[in-house]
Amino acid sequence: MSEDPFATFDAAYVLGALAPEDRQRFEEHLRTCDRCAASVRELAGLPGLLARVDTPVSLPDAGPPPPDLLPSVLRRVRRGRRIRLAVTSASAALAVSACVALAVVASAPSPVSPPPGVAMTVLGQFPVRADARLAAFDWGTRVDMSCSYTGGHSGGEYLLVAISRTGTETQLATWKAIPDDTARLSIGTALRQSDLAALEIRAGNGLPLLRLTL
Repeated sequence: MSEDPFATFDAAYVLGALAPEDRQRFEEHLRTCDRCAASVRELAGLPGLLARVDTPVSLPDAGPPPPDLLPSVLRRVRRGRRIRLAVTSASAALAVSACVALAVVASAPSPVSPPPGVAMTVLGQFPVRADARLAAFDWGTRVDMSCSYTGGHSGGEYLLVAISRTGTETQLATWKAIPDDTARLSIGTALRQSDLAALEIRAGNGLPLLRLTL
């Protein structure tokens, strides 16, 4: 079996580092590849974790990062997944390094059934419906959302935007609207749930389509 050409796209996709054409190709690939889709879900909390890291002002310039830095990090994360599946006791789980354990815990499903999503309010005559569910963590907030587009043609690009209580807007995700299809997203943000005023789904031109007031 040939190697999946998209196997290393997961982290770059979550971090928003893919070129537009590669992002579109990868999103189409996710519809048929359960392995890559699961990998993206497990890395969804990574942007929120990175956003909470403060850069020390007194550190000297260490030069450019080594070219093998990202592959090394990905190997550690994937090794963490294998360990999580293999361990059966708390003592074995303690052997996982702190970095890998943090990534695994942040993306692990909750043992308690999550509450149902809340329907977002449609802001006009748009062929799109969505619901969202928020979960609070020490590192910020996870947003689980499903968005269905029922138009006859491609709806173009959609944006998920978080609006803080101070009015600051943060773009959380982008995706393509495909007819009669439901996009399911799980995104991490460093914003606290108590600091969020609303979530909005917008068209690529910035037009608000749906809103969830928090």
